[in-house]
Amino acid sequence: MTALPRLVCASANPDKVAEIEAILHDVVDLVPRPGGVPDVIEDADNLEGNARLKAAAICDATGHAAVADDTGLEVEALGGAPGVRSARWAGEGCSYADNRTKLLRELDGVTNRRAAFRTCVLVRRPDGSEIVVDGVCAGVITEAPIGSRGFGYDAVFVPDDGDGRTFAEMTDDEKHAISHRGRAFRNLLAVLAH
Repeated sequence: MTALPRLVCASANPDKVAEIEAILHDVVDLVPRPGGVPDVIEDADNLEGNARLKAAAICDATGHAAVADDTGLEVEALGGAPGVRSARWAGEGCSYADNRTKLLRELDGVTNRRAAFRTCVLVRRPDGSEIVVDGVCAGVITEAPIGSRGFGYDAVFVPDDGDGRTFAEMTDDEKHAISHRGRAFRNLLAVLAH
C-alpha cells in the first residue's frame, strides 16, 4: 500500500479546515497548520496570490509541501465584489453575519442577483514547484439568510447545480458535491493522482 501524499494545511480558519479535511479524507494526509506560525497577511490582489502567500509561508516554515486556498464571492451587480475581499468585506475583524448583512444591503432592490463562488487551491513544494487549480460554483444571492449550516455567505447563496436550497440548508456531503471548494479540491486530487 502506498503512502498518502502529505500536505500541511495553511489555513487557520477552522471552518475551512473542516471542509478541506472532509473533501480530502482518505486521499491526502492533511497535517494541521503548526501553531507557532504567524498569520499571513493576505494582501494580494487576487485569489491565487493570496493562496500563494499562505502556502509559501507554511512550506517555508515547515519544510514540507503546503496547501492553501482562497475563496471569493463574485457578485455580478457589484462588478465582481466582494471578490478577493470577501472574508473582510464589512471591515477588519468583521463576522460572517456582518459580511452577509453588507452584501444584502448592497443588493437591496437589485434584480440581478447572479453570483459565483470561486476557490483557488495552491500547493507549494519545498523545491518551489506549485500546483494551482480552481473551482467555481455559480448561483444567486437570496434576499435574506436561509439555513443554519455552513459559514460565510452560505446562508445567502443558492447554487445553480442544487435543488433550490442555500448551502446553509444542505448537509456537508451535499454541499461538498457541488461547491466551489469541493470542485477545486477534487481538481487538485486529479492532478495529484497523475
